[in-house]
Amino acid sequence: MSAALFPESKLPALGTTIFTQMSALAQQHQAINLSQGFPDFSGPDYLQQRLAYHVAQGANQYAPMTGAAPLRSAIAEKTATQYGWQPDADHEITVTAGATEVLFATIAALVRHGDEVICFDPSYDSYAPAIELAGGVVKRVALQPPLFNVDWAAFRALLSSRTRLVILNTPHNPSATVWRQSDFEQLWQAIADHEIYVLSDEVYEHICFAPEGHASVLCHSELRQRAIAVSSFGKTYHMTGWKVSYCIAPEAISAEIRKVHQYLTFSVNTPAQLAIADTLRHAPEHWQELPEFYRARRDFLVNALSASRFEVLPCEGTYFLLADYSAISDLDDVTFCRWLTEHAGVAAIPLSVFCADPFPHKLIRLCFAKQKSTLQAAAERLCRL
Repeated sequence: MSAALFPESKLPALGTTIFTQMSALAQQHQAINLSQGFPDFSGPDYLQQRLAYHVAQGANQYAPMTGAAPLRSAIAEKTATQYGWQPDADHEITVTAGATEVLFATIAALVRHGDEVICFDPSYDSYAPAIELAGGVVKRVALQPPLFNVDWAAFRALLSSRTRLVILNTPHNPSATVWRQSDFEQLWQAIADHEIYVLSDEVYEHICFAPEGHASVLCHSELRQRAIAVSSFGKTYHMTGWKVSYCIAPEAISAEIRKVHQYLTFSVNTPAQLAIADTLRHAPEHWQELPEFYRARRDFLVNALSASRFEVLPCEGTYFLLADYSAISDLDDVTFCRWLTEHAGVAAIPLSVFCADPFPHKLIRLCFAKQKSTLQAAAERLCRL
């Protein structure tokens, strides 16, 4: 009798993510990698210096489970500056090991067996597996290109007595669109009379190009009483590998999220937390200037692709750009992205992987969180198609 055991998979339909696949394919073919969403440049010098300082000072042991006090305090002050409302640093802010962790912890804490969770497709790929593992059922509202606006009639039609949670993402990955305050008001009007929570994934909050700035769930006085807002220092400081994020939620909701968090990661990198706290307080210009920093890269890539056969869609936020390749190929988007990597030397992400239902549109996602020399080289290759 064999000693080998083969567990029954809880996620049988899942394999390696498209992001890992495309990055590996890019490396194999020495392609320029505009697929996975990470910068090819580093964060602020001051932040790096403060990390080294705190390591040298011996801040190398466990941080408090909820997050280092100086960081939670700095987050509260920054939130007040940005959104005009200050959360309680002790009871409403939790520092986590990346945004994926807090998304998982929130879903695990709130979703019960048989509960329904509404997502807007295309949607980030970590949402559905976490819902499934919690015993929940995903309900999807399709966002259609090129505008990817929410169909609020379709949203209301999905609401039921089993609806437990709504997950939204603004600025939106992968469509590069943003919600306005009017969208949050529409959401509130739809769920006000239901016992429904809101998980607002706002990791690209500082990469928003809307003239009125980023609209957060925290700015809606009613919604924030039942909402969890998720932010990412990895996105803000170009340090995705640090995996330091946080969520803001009412005390009762935070208490439940922390119960999961304490047995999932318990605490987060101590010197990194202290370095980020210093940077929030003493170099706020970094996050304040981030929209213009990325706007310049967006415009650079858009202009560089103007001579190509791609049709570039509007980008209101995130560091992603969508491009329609209908004039170039009849291939489906997954096959086209593989072909593009192997034959054109540029790696991109197909949009259909963000959707559960068929997504027949010929759209790919390009990451412009790159040095301009990288973007120029990629655009030159794409313009040859």
